[in-house]
Amino acid sequence: QVQLVESGGGLVQPGGSLRLSCAASGSIFKINAMNWYRQAPGKQRELVAELASEGVTNYADSVKGRFTISRDSAKNTVYLQMNSLKSEDTAVYYCYLDIRSTWYQTPSGYWGQGTQVTVSS
Repeated sequence: QVQLVESGGGLVQPGGSLRLSCAASGSIFKINAMNWYRQAPGKQRELVAELASEGVTNYADSVKGRFTISRDSAKNTVYLQMNSLKSEDTAVYYCYLDIRSTWYQTPSGYWGQGTQVTVSS
């Protein structure tokens, strides 16, 4: 089994910064992809940033130049550095990891529990 634990959310003023973390533990052979999603009230969950195992990143247009996704492979942890935050960034943020538990198993997707980010003055 695999567990994901998110941390780092909170209340921040517009223009401020936060760093989210998502740590994976359990049976992990390889992490193929690490993504961050968010869901604002009344809206569908949307992809914010993705990081492939080979290091390729991709961002939603709304966060390009402000958010950075990164990983610490030794700690099986993915981060989302969020700068120049805006009120429209307010949402629950979820990490999603595509993990292969053993060399012979196909990968499975795992969601974090979600962490609230509120941008308000």
